[in-house]
Amino acid sequence: MHNIFIIYTGGTIGMVKDEQTGTFVPFDFELIAQNLPDLARLNYKITVHSFTPIIDSSNMRPSIWVEMAQIIKDNYNYYDGFVILHGSDTMSFSASILSFMLEGLQKPVILSGSQLPIGEIRTDARENMMTALEIASAKRDGKSIIQEVCILFDNKLFRGNRSFKYNSAKFEAFRSPNYPVLAEAGIHINYNKDALLDNTEKDFIMHSKLDDRVGVLKLFPGVNPKFIESILGSDVRSVVMETFGSGNTMTDNWFLELLGEAVNKGKNILDISQCKVGSVELGRYETSQGLKSIGILNGYDLTFEAAVTKLMYLQGVFEDQESVAYWIEKDIRGELTVND
Repeated sequence: MHNIFIIYTGGTIGMVKDEQTGTFVPFDFELIAQNLPDLARLNYKITVHSFTPIIDSSNMRPSIWVEMAQIIKDNYNYYDGFVILHGSDTMSFSASILSFMLEGLQKPVILSGSQLPIGEIRTDARENMMTALEIASAKRDGKSIIQEVCILFDNKLFRGNRSFKYNSAKFEAFRSPNYPVLAEAGIHINYNKDALLDNTEKDFIMHSKLDDRVGVLKLFPGVNPKFIESILGSDVRSVVMETFGSGNTMTDNWFLELLGEAVNKGKNILDISQCKVGSVELGRYETSQGLKSIGILNGYDLTFEAAVTKLMYLQGVFEDQESVAYWIEKDIRGELTVND
C-alpha cells in the first residue's frame, strides 16, 4: 500500500459557486473526496492536511511556503510522496520556492490543481489529481522515480522551477519551454529519465528562512528615469531586471550610471529576459556589453518565478551580498542552464 500525503491549500479544484454572487469561492477537501469515488478504489493510504482558512493562491506569501515546507519535513519519513493541491495562478512561484527550500529531496512533491472546479461536468480536476497521485507513488528499484518538486497539469509533468502559467483559458495552463517535460501521461506514464534529478546520494535538508527584500524592474521603451530610481533606491537587497531579448537594455549614460550606483551601494541586480524562450547572453550585443562590466548578474534562462524565489531563498541563507551574487548564477536545483 502506498502512503500519500495531500496538502490541500485551496484553489479552483475545490471551489463552488456562491449562489448569491455567482462567483467561485473556496470550499474544503470533502468536496473533492465526494467527487472522486475512484479514490476509494486505489490501494493508497491517503492523509490530508487542509489549510484553515482555505487560501486563494493570489494570497500566497512566504509564511505559507514555510508552513508547507515544514509539513513536508515533519511527514517526510512516513510517506512515499506528497501532493499539494494549489491554485494555478501562483503555482509556479510555490513550486519554485519549495524546490529551493527542500534541498536533497528524494521523494516527489507534486503540485496540481485545475482550471475548472471538481464539481463541474467537464472539469480537468479528476484527471490531474489521479495522475498526480500515481506519479507521487511511482517507484523503480525501491526508489522514487521523481525526486524533486514538480507541477502536474493536463497530463504533463514539469520541473516546478522551470514552469510558468501561460494560459488562463485552456486546460493546458503551464509550459516549460527551456527544459523538457519530465513525464507525459497517456495510456501509460512515460518518464523522461534523462531529464530527472537524482538526489539519492544527498541529504534531505529543509531551509525555512526567506528574505523577501526583492524588487522587480521591468524595462520598456520610454521608461521614466524617476521610476527606475525609485526601484533601485528602494529598501531591497536584490532587483530582478526584466530586459529585452537576450538580456539587452538601452545604453543611455544615465541608465547605466543608475545601475552602477546601485551595484556600488551593494544591490544585486539580476538580468533575466522578458522572452519566455531562450537565455540571457550578456555581451552578445552592444546593448548588453556594458552591463557585465558594472556588475550586473546573469540570470541565463531563469523564469521570472524562479528568479524571484531563488533570491528570497539565497538572501535567507546568506547575510552577505557576495554569496547571493555567486549562487544566483549557479544551477543548484536544476533551475537554469549556464551557457557560458
